[in-house]
Amino acid sequence: MKIIILAGGGGTRLFPLSRACYPKQFLRIGAERSLFGQTLERFLLLAAPEDLVVVTQEAYFFHVRAELREVGADAAHVLLEPVGRNTAPAIALAMAYCRERLGAGEDEVLCVSPSDHVIRPAERFAELVKTAADRAAQGDIVTLGVKPDAPETGYGYIEAEKGDAAVRRVIRFKEKPTRETAEEYLRAGNYYWNSGMFLFRMGTMREEFSAFAPELSCLAAGSVAAAKESFESTPSISIDYAVAERSKKMAVAPLSGISWNDVGSFDAIADMMADDKGNAFSGDVRANDCKNTMILGDERLVVGMHLENLLVVDTPDVLLVARKGDSQEIREVVETLKKEGRRETEENVTMYRPWGKYTTLAEGDGYKVKRIVINPGQSISLQIHYHRSEHWTVISGTGKLTLDGKEIIFRENESTYIPIGTAHRLENPGKLPLSIIEVQNGKYLEEDDIVRLEDAYGRVAEEIEEDA
Repeated sequence: MKIIILAGGGGTRLFPLSRACYPKQFLRIGAERSLFGQTLERFLLLAAPEDLVVVTQEAYFFHVRAELREVGADAAHVLLEPVGRNTAPAIALAMAYCRERLGAGEDEVLCVSPSDHVIRPAERFAELVKTAADRAAQGDIVTLGVKPDAPETGYGYIEAEKGDAAVRRVIRFKEKPTRETAEEYLRAGNYYWNSGMFLFRMGTMREEFSAFAPELSCLAAGSVAAAKESFESTPSISIDYAVAERSKKMAVAPLSGISWNDVGSFDAIADMMADDKGNAFSGDVRANDCKNTMILGDERLVVGMHLENLLVVDTPDVLLVARKGDSQEIREVVETLKKEGRRETEENVTMYRPWGKYTTLAEGDGYKVKRIVINPGQSISLQIHYHRSEHWTVISGTGKLTLDGKEIIFRENESTYIPIGTAHRLENPGKLPLSIIEVQNGKYLEEDDIVRLEDAYGRVAEEIEEDA
């Protein structure tokens, strides 16, 4: 069995925590691992790293690679989508990759999963996936269904044959219902939330693509290079609409004994983290007489007094305050902010790079101040700037500075000046993070004023090699 993990989405429902540069799947919400990291750990109970294929965007390549290393799955494959085209084209591209690069045949079972859900316990989940895989090997397309515990109107539903079998035939898929209809589904007992996870034989899905989405069949049957070349012209469609809602081969395996949360809104996070008073607090938070309230702090103290039914999310550059139950409207707010050209929708104050991260501390007309952290053994590219000079001061750690062809060891409390147009690079040869303060001066201070002369991460040619 091959595991296909979809990690290319850039959702907006968790703004301001989730941004275009750092989407939901990489967030660490009340846990040591990110949602993507937790997904990896679940599937490593079922397959070796070399049987995992992560489908993502080029912008997230280094996030994915860093987290694969973190969980000991360096041997996993990373497949880059040329553009975002929803789940069905992503699955077709992954099928082409599995056939061409991993030698998967028509009888190979693929398990496709999102990368941004919370599912516990992982061991029980692995058992249920194995059962579903056995059924998929017989020719069915098996989706994993979640037993509803409330009349939720934000999920699609699956109507299944009644009974207590581990895998049941699907009668039909249902769109997101009204509250009244959702209550009927809950009473009926044979309806399940659609989790977005599917298991199928390569040959079965190829046949269904041929019947219902011929353009996806061509994508899956061709070479990876050909699939990528035609990917942008492929219709953007979910696997639900393309196949699941039309196929006669659908079955559902209920996730019994499982706690599942798709973390699709701040209300979902609040429910997941709530204490006996309905409160959920994270970060440096002090709360007095609060009920049914979530406060997610970040770098500063947040104080809440006599709050009820509120969502408060504090980040260095955006503060969100909303009533509980209204968090689904955040997507609309983000769309408005995008139309206004607000950079907060795209960027965080802290931005992650393959070598580490930087945080913008202050900026104004003609200047910008950053705290830069370079991880052990990593380095920024050899680069020049045409519009700014820089002044660096080491806060902690030891670096090796290359400046205009000369190498200098750069230690704590030491500083240096980088003139405009001078080639420079900073490396961290040590075992501890290297932290510096950078002060930029110039008339243009954006990130595209970087000309890379050499780069360890393949960014000179603006091209990333998969599995590198």
